[in-house]
Amino acid sequence: MQNPRDVLTPESLEMLQLIAQTGSFAAAARQYDLVPSALTYRVRQIEDALDVLLFDRSSRNAKLTVAGQELLREGARILADLDAIAHRVKRVATGWEPQLTIAVDSIISQATLMELCDAFFAQFIGETPPTRIKIRDEALSGTLAALTTGQADLALGVAPEAAATQGILYKPLDSQRFVYAIAPHHPLANAKEPLSDATLLQSRVVAVADSVQRGAGLSYGILGGQDVFTVATMSAKLDAQLRGLGGGFLPESMARPYIETGRLVLKKVARPERVVRVGYAWRAASNLEQGRALLWWLSQLESSKTKAALLHQH
Repeated sequence: MQNPRDVLTPESLEMLQLIAQTGSFAAAARQYDLVPSALTYRVRQIEDALDVLLFDRSSRNAKLTVAGQELLREGARILADLDAIAHRVKRVATGWEPQLTIAVDSIISQATLMELCDAFFAQFIGETPPTRIKIRDEALSGTLAALTTGQADLALGVAPEAAATQGILYKPLDSQRFVYAIAPHHPLANAKEPLSDATLLQSRVVAVADSVQRGAGLSYGILGGQDVFTVATMSAKLDAQLRGLGGGFLPESMARPYIETGRLVLKKVARPERVVRVGYAWRAASNLEQGRALLWWLSQLESSKTKAALLHQH
């Protein structure tokens, strides 16, 4: 008995489709310029390999069995996938990467990121994009680590220290100011300003976990001995602080709409103001070696409006 892989070829799947469409072995055979018995033999080879009946032999027409219907349903998907693969391979040969992975820090505006993805895919309306886009949610040092370990091709939201990393190219996006903001019903909402570290120590702090896979990672705004509620992203941190689950420093552009509507209260603190410079990074290579998808993203990031939106359009 033949192996199913030997008989389930693109040609055999197309043959089964044609028989089902014409409703007759004889009609399909004429299109192949074969005698009906030759086509019947090929179908029986497939049936023997799968150990199923694909066509109802009691019917005068070539009527598919339930198993036959399922095979053609899956076969159509496989043929479409093969066409897409062939198209993608041709495009990759012209310089497009099969996949571009972008590590995105949680400080980055998701809305702006999705607008950029939309613009990328819009180049290929009516056809399969040559490059698949994969987004990795990262935080703190994990964003750069995803790039340096080869798990990402582009990192958005990294610190300027990335420029000192061998083999990594870095460009700035913008600066982000962090403010201490809490819910109106938080115990410190009416506390005397500026809030000292001793006062903050009495309250739970909400912190974003560093997504780096090895090592202790980074943490900001946490005092020794302070109760900590750790979340995965900056948006989760914002949600927690809106609910009064703790206090902490938030990007001003992210917190500002909630401060203006009264859902968060801005509090002055005794410690120095924290302003963070944020940028993006990618692995060094000549333009001839860089994939066309990465080059497209790098060209978009040259726009000062795009840079600002990635940090401030929350």
